[in-house]
Amino acid sequence: MGPTRRNILGAALLAAAAPRAWAQTPAPPTGPHSLPPLPYAPDANEPHIDAQTMTLHHDRHHAAYITNLNAALKDQGTLAALPVPDLLARLPETPEAIRTALRNNAGGHANHSMFWSVMGGKGGLPTGAVAAAVDRDLGGTDAMRAAFSRMGLAQFGSGWVFITVDRDGKLALAARPNQDTPLMEGGRVLLGNDVWEHAYYLKYQNRRADYLAAWWNVVNWDAVARRYEQAKAGTLGV
Repeated sequence: MGPTRRNILGAALLAAAAPRAWAQTPAPPTGPHSLPPLPYAPDANEPHIDAQTMTLHHDRHHAAYITNLNAALKDQGTLAALPVPDLLARLPETPEAIRTALRNNAGGHANHSMFWSVMGGKGGLPTGAVAAAVDRDLGGTDAMRAAFSRMGLAQFGSGWVFITVDRDGKLALAARPNQDTPLMEGGRVLLGNDVWEHAYYLKYQNRRADYLAAWWNVVNWDAVARRYEQAKAGTLGV
């Protein structure tokens, strides 16, 4: 039996409504911290990361961290004036009543700002000084990717996997739960991947391993190289 007129009409209404439901952008956060725009179109990482995920992730999830961060910093003049890396490094000194909110939301803001900046590329392999550092400190690109994926898969629940970099250009692998970041210990992040389910579930469902493997296809190694030089110069922020 073919589709009824009612079924056809219902499907059409759902198709029309679904894009609007996720494409609507909430009002931008107000306060000392603001949402950085994506440095590329939402579909720039297709087919590996779909445009719908990118839009929801940036416009909703990242924006929510900033809204909550600004709320926690209300009436906190000195703290509100700090750059995010300094705020995170000084968490133990912050008022206990807002410390968890600062940890979660300043961490989420920092992690996502970094995340957008290292994507939008075509993958491939690192070159130049970054490639030399990967060979020296992480056993080469293949070994680095394998270890990075193992750490991402081993992260229970939500979290991140990172490659950190120090002022001498030395690299190391690290994983953190939730929205924690090496910035909390005064470290710096060269690149990192978000393993919260909201980063991949629409396309990959529970296949985190497939997402981790596909993510390398959208890494912007030119942007990573700039971050590496900034880290050695002491100018790298989030």
